[in-house]
Amino acid sequence: MKTAHDLVIQAKSTTQEIALQQAEEAVREADVLIDVREADEFAAGHLPGAVLVPRGLLEFKLSATPALSGRDLKVVLYCKTSGRAALAAQTMQNMGYLNVTSIAGGFDAWAAAGKPVVKPEPASYE
Repeated sequence: MKTAHDLVIQAKSTTQEIALQQAEEAVREADVLIDVREADEFAAGHLPGAVLVPRGLLEFKLSATPALSGRDLKVVLYCKTSGRAALAAQTMQNMGYLNVTSIAGGFDAWAAAGKPVVKPEPASYE
């Protein structure tokens, strides 16, 4: 029986993962940057310009959103540490997407490197 870790390793062997050093350029050149984490993770902080498409809804959102349906879109994916993004990249490839990459180390590595992060504004009651 395969574990989640086994599936991630398998996905990473069949998808393209970009190093953090090349991530900013890849994000700038992408047609769409997709955060595959959950809504609460996204709300706590995300990469500028990212679109939230939780991994559990990925196939449905891609199929139902015309702006995301082009199989030739340049897509960059990320999650917390890169496992879910690798699985999402594999799924997108299986759906026929031709140019999908994920960020090695995910959001945690991006934030730890001091790269830009959008954080929610604290509520003001004044």
